[in-house]
Amino acid sequence: MITRSLLVIIYILSCIRYRAKPWLYFQLNAEYFNRDKGIYSKLEMDCRIPEQWRLAQSLDCGQMPGKYPVFLKPEWGQNARGVYRVDNRAALEKFRAASVASRLPYLLQEAAPGCREFEIFFIPSSTSPENAAVLSITEVLNTQDDKLPVNGIYNPHTRYEDITDQFSETELTLIWQHMRQLGAFRIARVGLRTDTTAQLVSGCFHIFEVNLFLPMPLMLQSHNVSAREKFHFIRGTMGHLARITRAIPSRRHYPSIFFRKLSVSRPLKEPDRVNHHETYLNESRQEADIPVDQ
Repeated sequence: MITRSLLVIIYILSCIRYRAKPWLYFQLNAEYFNRDKGIYSKLEMDCRIPEQWRLAQSLDCGQMPGKYPVFLKPEWGQNARGVYRVDNRAALEKFRAASVASRLPYLLQEAAPGCREFEIFFIPSSTSPENAAVLSITEVLNTQDDKLPVNGIYNPHTRYEDITDQFSETELTLIWQHMRQLGAFRIARVGLRTDTTAQLVSGCFHIFEVNLFLPMPLMLQSHNVSAREKFHFIRGTMGHLARITRAIPSRRHYPSIFFRKLSVSRPLKEPDRVNHHETYLNESRQEADIPVDQ
């Protein structure tokens, strides 16, 4: 909470310094906002991911996957909220039974291959978008003996480690070139899985998430970064973000995003519904003698 507050405060101060309008923050990626649904649709984003990086994903309409595990995720969500892994048919059927009254459309996504998980946060340069102003690479770790956990800031077993310094300038440039193929995002965080950092650099990975709305740079959650380093990162990053906010075309018609997102995300945060799903999934895993994700 303190980190988020500091991000907001320094962003506003940076906007004042660079004469940008801070309320345009929610318009940074407005080109990708679905006005009819009121969300940044994961299905639409999936179509933008190059085929070699894309996972099989579709609306959950009762079809049975060819293999398990699979991930069930709301068509819109953040920080792994509302995401579940199902390891067998029984768990999938019980999840669907618990979702009968839900207003949230769920997606069925195949599990990404690769034993390591990374989150890449970036902001392009406001003056030369072909270059990255900010590029941060964080490895996502889990303290449990689970090959495919549902990681996130709400999972107590998830840990983050900043590994940006492990890459050379040439390697970071290659990674940035991969990210540019996803779209002309003004700010984003991309989740992907692969086996090695060398494969990450060469483009041998699979993307399981593209976050365009309030993407937290997970470097700020990393255990191997000091408070002083995090503060300098925030100050520099929010300065770049203020400059790219100022560069948003002044005559563009802006869709209402913030309040529509609030109304859409409310069902995702209903505790009774979340607990109901957890009960069904936990019972299914216990019946199959499968470890329960936290």
